[in-house]
Amino acid sequence: MASPSPQPRGTDRRTFLRYTAGAATVLPLAALAGCSGGDRDPSTIRVAYQQFGSGTLMEDWINRTAESYTQEHPDRTIELVPIVASENDYFTKNELLMSSPRTSPDLVYEDTFILLSDVGAGYLQPIDQFAPEWEHWEDTAEASREAVTAEDGSIYAIPTHTDTRGIWYHKGVFADAGLPEDWQPTSWEEILETARTIKEALPEVAPMFIFSGKSQGEKAAMQGFEMLLYGTESRLYDEEARKWVTGSQGFVDSLEFLRTVFEEKLTLSISQHLDPNIGETIYTQIIPDGKLGFIIDGSWISQNWTEGAPNPWPEWTETMGITRMPTQDGGGDGFTTLAGGWSWAIPQYASDPQISFSFLEALMTTDNAVKRAIADNHITVREDVAEVQEYRPYSPTAEFFTGLLGTAYYRPALPAYPEVSSAIQQAMEMVMTFSSTPEQAAAEYDAELTDIVGEDEVQEESA
Repeated sequence: MASPSPQPRGTDRRTFLRYTAGAATVLPLAALAGCSGGDRDPSTIRVAYQQFGSGTLMEDWINRTAESYTQEHPDRTIELVPIVASENDYFTKNELLMSSPRTSPDLVYEDTFILLSDVGAGYLQPIDQFAPEWEHWEDTAEASREAVTAEDGSIYAIPTHTDTRGIWYHKGVFADAGLPEDWQPTSWEEILETARTIKEALPEVAPMFIFSGKSQGEKAAMQGFEMLLYGTESRLYDEEARKWVTGSQGFVDSLEFLRTVFEEKLTLSISQHLDPNIGETIYTQIIPDGKLGFIIDGSWISQNWTEGAPNPWPEWTETMGITRMPTQDGGGDGFTTLAGGWSWAIPQYASDPQISFSFLEALMTTDNAVKRAIADNHITVREDVAEVQEYRPYSPTAEFFTGLLGTAYYRPALPAYPEVSSAIQQAMEMVMTFSSTPEQAAAEYDAELTDIVGEDEVQEESA
């Protein structure tokens, strides 16, 4: 999944949280760097994850599990390795940790979009000896199981949850702009017309926001560009031909939409879009302050407004509306969404994979998965969780976003995808900064794509 941007704090601020028989202490990152591969104690489980902004939901989840786990296994120790970094930096820092036996975690939190790339780079080991025997493997949706399975058929991770995307809009802004409270656009043009209406009626309000550019990482590719592209007749990858697509009209059209948004100043400033942490500012300040009309974003963002969030906003349940993302001109199914998700994986240099998986199982019990979904506003991928009475009504948006899964598109689950995503982000930035036309940026993307995957792996859309 592409989740909200974390607030970066320098690498000197990264820490370990160590749990032994339920007790916690904080260790400096230097403690990890100082260990040699031969010093690794297989009874110590290092768990690496991304620390999102000022929130502690992930830490709380692992803390709760670590306390009970170390009480059941007093000979084992859990060391939490929170990586506080922007989205792109998280993947880089995680890979650097996994690249050496000296620094490798024993369990890592992986976005499914980067998983197979990390597999190809040799950072992760298969878990075929564990996953099929895990009691909830068959409870996990087939699409999610496929997302963590490589082309050779080996399983490399356990999915934690999924997500879908739509449009969140501020009912107060809409009312002030004379727009309907029950809004459902049926085309891209209706989205633009709504933004123009807000701009004219409320000059102090940014009409809309779509993640765009390299600073926003995968959020730009998935929440932004692909929510447009998959509303056209074009695709990134031709599943039947097993080729990446070049010469895509939908690619150009998606960039054209983006250019219109920036040319007409229907969004925040370019400098704000280039801020890798703009997401957190939007969620905690701009939206609650009524300074944004609508945002194309994911199912999870209301976690920023719940009681346990750093800046709770209880009024969100009455103030925010949600609606589906329309296709370009209302064709096809009329609406589109992208689904993603995260997972737990075991690095190649984990000291004892069996012990690592035992803690993974503890993290992923039915009770833990339900609590995690409710706390973090997630959509479950598991039947056992969906059947728990507390799950579906936990959020006013849960049923809406869960209902989008049936027709959701998924990113190409291929090792090259992260590099392709980077090329998409570059094309978006070229257009939003007016350094290239949509046609020029699309041509640059085609050339970059060919360099990434090779000429034999691409084909023209018209072919």
